[in-house]
Amino acid sequence: MRVHVVSDVHGRADALAGAGVGADAVICLGDLLLFLDYADPGRGIFADLFGADQARQYIDLRTAKRFDEARALSGRLFAKHGDITAVFDQAIDKQYADLFGALPEPAYLTYGNVDVPRKWASHLKPGHTVLDGGTVELDGWRFGFAGAGLYSVYRTPNEISEDEFAAKLDALGSVDVLCTHIPPAVPELLYDTVARRMEQGSIALLEMIKRTRPRYALFGHVHQPLASRTRIGSTECLNVGHFRATGAPYVLQW
Repeated sequence: MRVHVVSDVHGRADALAGAGVGADAVICLGDLLLFLDYADPGRGIFADLFGADQARQYIDLRTAKRFDEARALSGRLFAKHGDITAVFDQAIDKQYADLFGALPEPAYLTYGNVDVPRKWASHLKPGHTVLDGGTVELDGWRFGFAGAGLYSVYRTPNEISEDEFAAKLDALGSVDVLCTHIPPAVPELLYDTVARRMEQGSIALLEMIKRTRPRYALFGHVHQPLASRTRIGSTECLNVGHFRATGAPYVLQW
């Protein structure tokens, strides 16, 4: 069995179309949408709506951790354009239509912190299965999925509490492969060497790995991690990579 795993797609529909070549199935660990591109402020939904200059200013404020000023800026931009909710929703739908249209079948997905779960159902193809607090068996191995990110200062669209995330994990029971968007709370897995900051990781996930000892724990979220893999007991913990940057899936074969 050969499975290709992607995470942090962030708009790369072009590469997603080839992610399943040679694989029996694809797993997507979320963050399909591109709201902001820190490397290219001219790309993403924010830039499409307000322009590259405003996107650059917004990115600079967030990078400097001046979050109140960043929110004030976005508030002014939204107010200036009147009721932009419908336009914002259309931009999200357009990206999702391209992304789900490119995503191969069969595919098993869970949500990232910048995803909008209420929008997924209308874009799924028959071979796409969304799992969030659920499991699937692939060639004798049990895969468990728990999506979303944890509450953070960045206030991304799909954030939940640690208790809510822990409840999803508890619903899985013991699995061979644990699939989440966020990493366990291990410092070297959380530190982004380019952004120079610690991302959010889950203590409940770390505890579950120690308790249930899956073969693998797969995740994304941290785009340029200090360490892309480590062992917790007998469990291989793997950041499957920043798909927007690499365009290449992680290959899991057994």
